[in-house]
Amino acid sequence: MSHRILRIQQIDFQWPMENPFIFCAHHKDFYPKGDEHQGPSVPLSGRQLGEDFAIKDGFRMYHGTKIPGFPMHPHRGFETVTVVTKGFVDHFDSKGACGRYGNGDVQWLTTGAGCQHAEMFPLVSSEEENPLELFQIWLNLPAKDKFTTPAYKMLWSEDIPVITISEHDYNPKTKMTIIAGSYGGHKALMPCAASYAANEASCVNILLLEMEPYAMLTLPAISATCNRNLYYYEGDGVVTIGPEEVPSSRRIKLDAAHPIEIANGSKVSKILILEGEPINEPVVSYGPFVMNTEKEIRDAFSEYQHTHFGGWPWHRPDPVNPKGSGGFAKYMDGTEESRP
Repeated sequence: MSHRILRIQQIDFQWPMENPFIFCAHHKDFYPKGDEHQGPSVPLSGRQLGEDFAIKDGFRMYHGTKIPGFPMHPHRGFETVTVVTKGFVDHFDSKGACGRYGNGDVQWLTTGAGCQHAEMFPLVSSEEENPLELFQIWLNLPAKDKFTTPAYKMLWSEDIPVITISEHDYNPKTKMTIIAGSYGGHKALMPCAASYAANEASCVNILLLEMEPYAMLTLPAISATCNRNLYYYEGDGVVTIGPEEVPSSRRIKLDAAHPIEIANGSKVSKILILEGEPINEPVVSYGPFVMNTEKEIRDAFSEYQHTHFGGWPWHRPDPVNPKGSGGFAKYMDGTEESRP
């Protein structure tokens, strides 16, 4: 194995992460046409509704019982970055915020001191199928920011930097979507103000690559302490890094102290890159809470039981927006915006 490749590991639905990242799930579901309630227009018999994580007929309901998704649940102490490449997500939270986003949009949610939210996957089309693909990435917060006021921010697809890279003028191209960080002088949109990624010294990069056949891309050196991971999540061929040919559905941990050249094979390949300086503090996680000590975890459960992080102002635990809603965000401070 090349000295610049530190580890290769197979991946499936939930991917192994490395500090400062905690969790990533790759959701890819082929939902049918939607019914009048924006749920699947097919029978749901034979499913373990409420805990439906097994692919059946091409899709999962997750914790949803009528509409797929994740009804009301709490978080504290970290950030969720939800990258939706296909389909839609409806957001509702305990601070009164809500929204709908999808088809290239990204939601950045700093949960901080604690909030509840619901993430439902409305099947908005009753005329055709409703495919969904998204990545939910959990990014840790340092101790000084774990009790920051919760906030979220929409990064609309029209505003997210997407660049086309060719190592040489005649070479096939790589399309790069810069969700966090920067590449070649191109900078991502700013995340929430208290985000770990808001500090350039954190070197947090979240990059989506789509490489044409035989495309080449060089990742620059960052630092010897930065954690750099590639997730080759879709492709029928291989990518070559140094002397190693790596098949798809693999995590590739790389040495970030050196530049890395990625050479794609004969098929289109899709890769998610996660990079960042580790947060050099203890990490204690339990379910929806990520803190620094066991006591802080116990305190989080106790506070949630007593306060529910502000309660739940919505009429149901799995709310969705009206069927004809476009992309919009109503924020925790009451301000609103529509997708550009």
